[in-house]
Amino acid sequence: MSDHNNLFRLTLVAGLLLSGCSSLLPSSHEVSISPWQNYSAVKATYDQVVPHKTTMRQLSDNGFNFSSTPNVKILNYLDIAAATQSIKWDYLDMDLQRCLEAKTKCQGYEFEPRDIRSKNYGNFLLDLFNFRRKIRQSGWSFKALFIVVDDTVIYKLWSGMPNIETNKDFKNPLGPLQDPSRLVYRAIP
Repeated sequence: MSDHNNLFRLTLVAGLLLSGCSSLLPSSHEVSISPWQNYSAVKATYDQVVPHKTTMRQLSDNGFNFSSTPNVKILNYLDIAAATQSIKWDYLDMDLQRCLEAKTKCQGYEFEPRDIRSKNYGNFLLDLFNFRRKIRQSGWSFKALFIVVDDTVIYKLWSGMPNIETNKDFKNPLGPLQDPSRLVYRAIP
């Protein structure tokens, strides 16, 4: 009777592992806190900024607030000069030249709101023992740079990814022997 109970328990455990595996796999959600819920909202707000007209107060009222929005990078004129050093002065945008000439009256503000979700999928046991790990990422990211001289935006630049969809597939033929630390501490790569 004892062997029969052990077989039943083993079958039950195997069934649970195989049936509910996807919910046991790790996931993460990386969000930079911002007033925007999606890519199109932040892009629409960015488009409202008009160089040589938009003031710091208007920029702040629209959500690009360097003092209250988290994760804003503030650049001084030396940071801007270092970022533009590979461009010959004659080819540098005139507003960036104006910033560099204004020195301490010029600052840059870099905003980078994003919402990226990562979820492991695939076989729970292969993932657990580090033989094969599949990760799906989705979301969006946006980066806005504003150059300000004397309280007025004089230059703006943006880049971004409106629709992030990536799949990563990591294979480790030696499983846990390839990276034994993964058994002790599991983090999403």
